[in-house]
Amino acid sequence: MYFDIECTIVPSVYDSYFYLADFPLKEGFYFMYTLLKSILRMTAWPMTPPVPYSAFHILLTAFGAGLAVLFARSFSKKIRSMASPEPYFRCILFSCGVILALMELYKQAFLYVVEFGGHFDWWYFPFQLCSVPMYICLAAPLLRSEQALRHAATFLQDFGLLGGVMALAVPPGLMHPYWTMTLHGFIWHFILLFLGLLSCMSGIAGHTGRDYMEILPFFFLCCLIACVINITAGPNADADMFYISPFHPSSQPFFHEIACAVGIFWGNLLYVISMIVGGFLVHNIASHFSGFFQTYEK
Repeated sequence: MYFDIECTIVPSVYDSYFYLADFPLKEGFYFMYTLLKSILRMTAWPMTPPVPYSAFHILLTAFGAGLAVLFARSFSKKIRSMASPEPYFRCILFSCGVILALMELYKQAFLYVVEFGGHFDWWYFPFQLCSVPMYICLAAPLLRSEQALRHAATFLQDFGLLGGVMALAVPPGLMHPYWTMTLHGFIWHFILLFLGLLSCMSGIAGHTGRDYMEILPFFFLCCLIACVINITAGPNADADMFYISPFHPSSQPFFHEIACAVGIFWGNLLYVISMIVGGFLVHNIASHFSGFFQTYEK
């Protein structure tokens, strides 16, 4: 014998509670996202992208680099006058890390909302050589040993300065059709100049060949992380962390032609070697430059 029984599913009190609680939560997120979009669009001041080596580029670079030198010299004098300068130096690094992180959050939100209409572009994932100082500075409070702090300062001096100088010297990547994004790129690299010069002038960064060799493992780790990001994102994502994507030739001048001529792998390998050589050159220049300042005493 079969019975036709009409079943009605009645939401439980538990389900109803979470449905009602979820509704204002979604409304709150929607309101915050709408507010964020409004703020970002208010700051989307359009501009004609400046031409590299134009008056805008040269004057802004001279002004920002000059400020970086003045601030680095001022803070380094105070650091050298201290008996135990490590806490003060960590505080400066962490403060710069917070500023860089806030700038990066603004940049990512601006790109997502304004420039790319709600889509994420892997090209702008924040893990280039010039992004690493942000992570180092944010980790400064965790660098409790003098050796760890010295390694961090040496990396900022050698590779931070290298990245900052090269980006300002070859600036097409800094030029955007919006004022905020263009100024963001320049200010970011001015901060890198400040951090590198401060690390050198204060004497906290290392200046021997051994000091440089000791930061290379961290550099190689960053290269490995960049490779993992590039591969994970896939060939269609246009991720090019450290400009060593295995899927397409480097976008960097000269190395792009090499990759097209002899292969992507060899172009990327030569680019990594050039970064190592460049960092070594900056390290040696900083070693001679530091002679103008009092040597940091342990």
